[in-house]
Amino acid sequence: MIVCEFCREYEADGNACRLGLKIPKAMGCRDFDPAMKQFCANPNDFVSPEQIMQMATYFGFKGRELRKVGLMAAREVESRLEIPNAAPRLDA
Repeated sequence: MIVCEFCREYEADGNACRLGLKIPKAMGCRDFDPAMKQFCANPNDFVSPEQIMQMATYFGFKGRELRKVGLMAAREVESRLEIPNAAPRLDA
């Protein structure tokens, strides 16, 4: 398992980084941009940021990359709490 498998910039079919970076052998990359779909293929599987952090720790994330995963999970919670804009009433 590599850090790239959890990044938005990774092209799995070509084993390449869209940013042109070399694929790292360790679980570290300064341009790592985690994607929720890499942790939960089904959006209904997301329970909490703690769940994602446990998964990331299990996979070997540390330091800066682990903090980025935490921020991504927190953004996911915020986006789920937002109330969608109500449609304007046409009868008014």
